[in-house]
Amino acid sequence: DYFAASDGIDVIYLEGQSEKGKEDPHAWLNLENGIIYAKNIEKHLAEKDPGNKKFYKENLDKYIEKLDALDKEAKSKFASIPNDKKMIVTSEGCFKYFSKAYNVPSAYIWEINTEEEGTPDQIKHLVERLRTTKVPSLFVESSVDDRPMKTVSKDTNIPIYSTIFTDSIAEKGQDGDSYYAMMKWNLDKIAEGLSK
Repeated sequence: DYFAASDGIDVIYLEGQSEKGKEDPHAWLNLENGIIYAKNIEKHLAEKDPGNKKFYKENLDKYIEKLDALDKEAKSKFASIPNDKKMIVTSEGCFKYFSKAYNVPSAYIWEINTEEEGTPDQIKHLVERLRTTKVPSLFVESSVDDRPMKTVSKDTNIPIYSTIFTDSIAEKGQDGDSYYAMMKWNLDKIAEGLSK
């Protein structure tokens, strides 16, 4: 038995030639979507296990409160960053939902993890774009090869500020080892890096 935890989100579509029209799968990088996921999961659990419906609802309410507080904190942090510094630059273009939620434009080497990741043309295109900005920091995802971003950093003299999470959480016991902890880590590191 399965269900789509993402039912009800406002979908963003990929733009690249080979992926055009496909849904961007990174909806969880917007906390408002994370709340939709949690509600869908709670609903499914309550239907499958009605005896514990109250328990699931209580936990959902606590979790939503936590996610909502983090979302408000993030919106406040990003609102205070000057617009000319406000751009999240990553290897994969997985921050479109994040960009929409927190009004932080994104730039990337490649749009989605495919066979073509970090080609010389992709790197050149991003380097040229960054030369016209005042972006203070770059970010690299925990799930990708960091060499293409190191090349971008070298060619632009913009430092890589931090590793961030996109396609997976950290191992148990490390920073970022749950959805909430991953999002807190990302939001904090991105805000710090863009405030340099």
